Amino acid sequence: MNRPFPSRTGFENWRMIAIYILILVIFGFFGLRLFQLQISKGSEYLIRSEDNRTTVISEPTQRGIIYDRNGFVLARNVAAYNITITPANLPSDSGSVQEVYRQLSAMIGVPVSQGVTDEASVRLFKPCDNDLGITQIVYIADTNAPYKPVDVKCNVDQKMAMTIRERTIDLPGVGIEIVPVREYPTGNLTSEIIGFLGPVDSSYTSQGFVTNRDKMGFAGIELAMDKQLLGTPGTRVVERDVAGQIQRDLEPPVNPVPGNNLQLTIDTRLQSAAKTALQNQMNGLNLRFPKMGLNTGVVVAMNPKTGEILAMVSLPNYENNRMARQIPSYYYNQLAKDPTNPLLNHAITGEFPPGSVYKLVTSLGILNEHTISPTKFIDDPGIIRITDIFSPNDPGHIRDYVCYTYKTTGAGHGLVDFLKGISQSCDVYFYKVAGGYPDEVPDALGIVRMQQYALALGYGSESGIELPGETSGVSPDPTWKRVNQGENWSLGDTYIAAIGQGYVTATPMQVLISLATIANDGKQMQPTLVHEITDSEGKVIQPFKPKVKKDLTKDPVIAVFDENNSIIGHKPVETAAIALLKQGLRKVVVDGTGTGIFEGFSIPSAGKTGTAEYCDNIAQINEKCSQGNWPAHAWYAGFAPYDDPEIAVVAFVYNGNEGSTTAGPIVRQVMEAYFDLKANTSTQPVQK
Repeated sequence: MNRPFPSRTGFENWRMIAIYILILVIFGFFGLRLFQLQISKGSEYLIRSEDNRTTVISEPTQRGIIYDRNGFVLARNVAAYNITITPANLPSDSGSVQEVYRQLSAMIGVPVSQGVTDEASVRLFKPCDNDLGITQIVYIADTNAPYKPVDVKCNVDQKMAMTIRERTIDLPGVGIEIVPVREYPTGNLTSEIIGFLGPVDSSYTSQGFVTNRDKMGFAGIELAMDKQLLGTPGTRVVERDVAGQIQRDLEPPVNPVPGNNLQLTIDTRLQSAAKTALQNQMNGLNLRFPKMGLNTGVVVAMNPKTGEILAMVSLPNYENNRMARQIPSYYYNQLAKDPTNPLLNHAITGEFPPGSVYKLVTSLGILNEHTISPTKFIDDPGIIRITDIFSPNDPGHIRDYVCYTYKTTGAGHGLVDFLKGISQSCDVYFYKVAGGYPDEVPDALGIVRMQQYALALGYGSESGIELPGETSGVSPDPTWKRVNQGENWSLGDTYIAAIGQGYVTATPMQVLISLATIANDGKQMQPTLVHEITDSEGKVIQPFKPKVKKDLTKDPVIAVFDENNSIIGHKPVETAAIALLKQGLRKVVVDGTGTGIFEGFSIPSAGKTGTAEYCDNIAQINEKCSQGNWPAHAWYAGFAPYDDPEIAVVAFVYNGNEGSTTAGPIVRQVMEAYFDLKANTSTQPVQK
């Protein structure tokens, strides 16, 4: 009997329904995902895909060139040669690759294999700044971007670069990269002015500059005028494949714009003469007096009528060509730890007691305020005694104040009027007229009014010259002392401030500005190092135009005080006061402390000597600050010709002792060099 098979239709329908549902879920999922990718987030992924295939390449620009006033090059760009390897262009078989490595290693001195390529070495890898061999360098480059050349050896000479270029057929994948490197033809002759470059920081990348490739100013004019010198990088928008190889340009390339060129006011010939004069003077004194150990000094020369800086020397300095390719850490650390601070330009950053050159401030104050008649005689016995009182209840401290002659002769200058006081640099005369003395000077200048004349002559503020790191020095008053020293002002403070000691500090630039202002009959010019700015084609985009900061004889630069030292107005300086002060500065050279300096000098000049006692951290370490016998800095500030000034010069020698014997001869040599160069008609401006 045949039995029929049971029906399985119900079971099969269930399975089919399950399969259909599964298929619908799968297609639904992919459909939903496709909708998200194509519709809801389509624009986002389109941007991502464009980013993956599109690359913006920054094309390097050329930094501007720096010249001196005669067209002599002070900073320029020269070609440097790097040996590169493009991993994707190497032979396909490992044997041939190793042969390329061996031949290249023999030529450039980089080992075929050295070091390991662990995760840390890959992450920290820097071309030309590593201890890896060629194999390891190429491995890292091939991992990151096989079609991008990687530097294997940097800064090779031109002969080697050309030799390798001639053998490119035998060395597939090996190439030559030509990169610009900053060169300073004058080296450390002008390094304190020009400065040096370093790698750009992150703030520059938004402008198209590339870290580890482009450079920015790190010091000097290179830093101060960085925006003018930089230029603008070019751009290329290209399409790359997955391996990083460029396929085509997607947009027309934008060419880089070279930086502007600078013509400075510096005369390299005068700069050389000034540095030689300063160095020779210090070397000569060190031979005669080995314990002096002179190595720090400044010379700055300016045209007082225009503010142009003709020379600026700061010793010790550094060799900026050693920073051209990269900043060597050992050399930079050596400079940074040097107590003489060779990385700083002492002409604008060094704050020193100015000593007697500061008497220009006191002199202008007493003449313009009519503190005493300039013809009135003041007695200088060589030493005077006062009671210093710091508060109403203070019983006081008896202190002696001496003239410099008292230390050597035991006597003073006798009866002294203004012209003798300034020409002989009589300390007691300035003590009395600045701070007062019973029965002789009852209504003295005082520290509050003295500060006004210091500020008017350029002390206590930055000059605004085109250099970084300038300091303002200190022109103190009672408020300054209470804030900074926690103590009231005393009469003795006024005495020593009047001769540029005590709390008074100044930069050599400020001393020069004060002298140049007097030499220029009260017109204070803006000091500048930049004479002209031109574009890359030589077109002048910023011509030189002298700028008058203030005219002391016309501008109300001096505050007028009432009996309570409250300001009730302002006034200018009388022309007669400046004229008489100039006469006194002339007498310094003719019949004063500077007479021996300019004996036989054919150009009539004027100036002021300065010897400034100090006791800083270096002097304390060397145990030189013995009571009553502190070491001293040497100053001299002068200008010539006296009746029509063309040049003003300040010389400063740290621990140089006497200004008349140490700093004065330096100023004379600089002036002689200036007038010799002027007389030499064959030295015409060089064509750039």
